Amino acid sequence: MSGVVIRPGRRDAGALVTALIFVPPAVLLFTIFVILPLGEAAWFSLFNWNGLGWPHIFLGLENYARLFNNDDFQTAFINNLLIIVFSIAIQLPLGLGMALLLARRAWGAVAFRLIFFLPYVLADVAAGLIFRFIFDGNYGPVSAVVQAFGGQPLFMLASPSLAFTALIIVVVWKYFGFHMMLYIAGLQGIDRQLYEAAEIDGATAFQRFRSITIPQLAPMIKLSVFFSVIGALQLFDMVIPLTGGGPFEQTNTMVSFMYNFGITRMRVGYGSAVGVVLFIVCVTFALFYQRFLMRDE
Repeated sequence: MSGVVIRPGRRDAGALVTALIFVPPAVLLFTIFVILPLGEAAWFSLFNWNGLGWPHIFLGLENYARLFNNDDFQTAFINNLLIIVFSIAIQLPLGLGMALLLARRAWGAVAFRLIFFLPYVLADVAAGLIFRFIFDGNYGPVSAVVQAFGGQPLFMLASPSLAFTALIIVVVWKYFGFHMMLYIAGLQGIDRQLYEAAEIDGATAFQRFRSITIPQLAPMIKLSVFFSVIGALQLFDMVIPLTGGGPFEQTNTMVSFMYNFGITRMRVGYGSAVGVVLFIVCVTFALFYQRFLMRDE
């Protein structure tokens, strides 16, 4: 019996050559711009360092102990959790509702999609500056409306109880259009014959929504939730121009806390500890979410 020798085909050889050409540069770039900065942040977090020269005052885990005992950091962490909750509870249902209204090819639907998606295109810094004027107690339209009904000037961004509400309003306004477009893409991918068959069987609109739309949209909903959580954890560009983390550090997120207490105050070691904690939170969530909720997608 003669043996059969299996030789790699041209396609396998081409794939190997392609991998050898493109993988090493990608790995090199990933190492330089991701792995090394993360390693440096973890190293700097062990020192009392102001960012100048080379760190030499070793503190060990003292920066982390100070961090978790800091009331302002605890407030920032809770704010991140609240933004996640409000994003999932308000922003995503609002995006889904608008998607259901605008997914069909009706007159004016494309124009409304563009209108609702435009805030997402707008830079976060610009959105923060715009709403800083809108919520201004002296010149802003919100305060003007309140005064028109006989109220006192409303300084939302100066009120510890209202500033975070203002931040939530801006976040929902800014990002719900992005989730709306995700849902529209998902809705347009659903086979219309499913709805037609359900209508023939006498299913109501709610039954079609519950039994067809939601299950078919499940992958897109999971992706939307993932983007909401990661975006909320990394929220920064909008906070600084809108509230600066105030008043009394009540609207800080973890990233704005890192900026205010680490970079602006020249406590780079302390700020690096915040960055490491944020990285661990993001990676833990991403791995857990991928492992248990998106493993079949």
